[in-house]
Amino acid sequence: MTGEVVKDGRVLRIDRIEAVYHLKADEARRDTIARVHSFHADHCPVARTIRDCVEIVTRFELV
Repeated sequence: MTGEVVKDGRVLRIDRIEAVYHLKADEARRDTIARVHSFHADHCPVARTIRDCVEIVTRFELV
């Protein structure tokens, strides 16, 4: 997970969070994973808490 920290006056704040999911799955599951990935943040308590003030970017990679 990475993020972008910006200076807001004299205070640092998190502006963006990027999460990369490394999933052990074969290529045949890609469509299912992409479908679930498209709405998973709506069911994450942390994402729902901060999504209006911090940009959240997620992606997945199959390994």
